[in-house]
Amino acid sequence: MIDRKSISGSLRGLLSKFGVAVFRSRGRYNQDGLFSVHSTNWQNNPKFRKAYQRGLLTTRNGQDPQHEWRVHIAIWCAANAAKLPGDFVECGVFVGFMSSAILDYLEWNTLNKQIYLVDSFEGPSSHLYNEEEIAKGMLINVEKLRALGGYSYPMEEVQKNFSEWKNVNFVKGFVPDILNKVPAENVSYLHLDMNCAQPEVEAIEFFWEKMVPGGFILLDDYAYSGYEIQGKEMDKLAAKMGFVIASLPTGQGLIIKNSH
Repeated sequence: MIDRKSISGSLRGLLSKFGVAVFRSRGRYNQDGLFSVHSTNWQNNPKFRKAYQRGLLTTRNGQDPQHEWRVHIAIWCAANAAKLPGDFVECGVFVGFMSSAILDYLEWNTLNKQIYLVDSFEGPSSHLYNEEEIAKGMLINVEKLRALGGYSYPMEEVQKNFSEWKNVNFVKGFVPDILNKVPAENVSYLHLDMNCAQPEVEAIEFFWEKMVPGGFILLDDYAYSGYEIQGKEMDKLAAKMGFVIASLPTGQGLIIKNSH
């Protein structure tokens, strides 16, 4: 009789000898397009769990988008940015899921900072998509979602969600047109999630000189599957402006402004 376990063990040993990692199909993390066998101890942190659950209160019926690792990265950036001078800005708020989790985790009312939440609260602006994005069908998908009520979260509803925190400011309008209405002079944390290349590029160009040394810029879709055009345009901007983007397995991109 063939001993399948012995064969399997021998094969794993042989592959390991040549530097090929062999994992069991059951990983510790498998959601949001990310599979990992590495430690997820941060998931069990009570403070993280509370913050994530607070974020879920913004979603319809508390539905979980399974963005835990993405939220973990955003909280890490925000927690470090909170130690720096400067305010927080988010462009692309939608229902406020990410920012709610962050403000809960940071115990926002104990900080002497402002956060500016910038969004049209009507969905993306159709005229901002470039030819490549339109050819890929991104604009059609946005219009379909809009027709189905996918962007039917008026600003007043989102404001209610943030009513427990002080120093939360809403700036309603389309990026980049509305950016000059954001009064922040120094920014330590900038989160961009507009699912469209042009407004995100222009947002970085606008805020770059306002970013404090060591400030964090987090791109939600830089490396995310289906948003390769945003990644490409960001790479062009990075080459032009001289910064480096860390591509994260969550699909996010991370920029830390050099202190020099």
